[in-house]
Amino acid sequence: MGDLPRVTFIARATYAVADLAKPRNRGSQTKRTEQLMVKISFGFLLILIGAAVLCVSQTVIDGFIAKLYRDSNRQQMPYRLFIPKAYNKSQKYPLILWLHGAGGAGSDNVRQISGDQVPGTRIWLKPAVQAKYAAFILVPQSEGVWSVGGEALSPPLAQVLAIINSLKHEFSIDSNRIYITGQSNGGLGTWEFISKKPEVFAAAIALCSPPFSVNYAVRLARMPIWVFNGANDVASVLALSQEMIAAIQKAGGAPRYTEYKGVGHEVWEHAFKEPELVDWLFAQHK
Repeated sequence: MGDLPRVTFIARATYAVADLAKPRNRGSQTKRTEQLMVKISFGFLLILIGAAVLCVSQTVIDGFIAKLYRDSNRQQMPYRLFIPKAYNKSQKYPLILWLHGAGGAGSDNVRQISGDQVPGTRIWLKPAVQAKYAAFILVPQSEGVWSVGGEALSPPLAQVLAIINSLKHEFSIDSNRIYITGQSNGGLGTWEFISKKPEVFAAAIALCSPPFSVNYAVRLARMPIWVFNGANDVASVLALSQEMIAAIQKAGGAPRYTEYKGVGHEVWEHAFKEPELVDWLFAQHK
């Protein structure tokens, strides 16, 4: 779209210059010069309009505003933020964090809300959902994996935590209603995040990924968690997920577990169609 006005302008200007070169009397040539200047000005206007439209389309996609976080060490992370349309700073709003799968990794600040990331990011934007549960949606983008193991929070997740804290200072976010959800690589990140920082989140939804470690099950006993897997996914994903569910139950928790028969890794195509999912998530509070 942005190139069309430019091409049109060049074609018109080229024609006008060639036409101007034709022999004419002085009065006629002055008139043609004035016409050329009008065409050039109009052409530049078209270019500016086209550039503005292109810029807006990249900055805001389906209500997701493009932002960039930079910390004191000059480390940065692109992210998208949806702000409720009727945002009122005198009210408290929940925040949903979405951790993308491998298909959303990169640095373009687009892939994490595109392709197979659409079901997990757009479900919360439906007019009926926002009318009932107006909420912020945070979608950061990592260049690689979210979880790297170890005792400390992974560097990408540490950046996400910093973004959450910055948003809590900028907007009226309800700290008792911060939710996390992610699929595949993002599901693994979800497990690590809630295992190492359970105090941050009110509830979690993890899709098609093994848990971080069953050693953290006791920490998760009081957290509402809904896990989704496909029965045809990798056997280790299923085995480790079931082991974690059992460990959390043993610790006194009550996680929900849904396994779809005949479904492989692409469980997001089914999980976000669960009729109880939205109401279940927003019913959770710390």
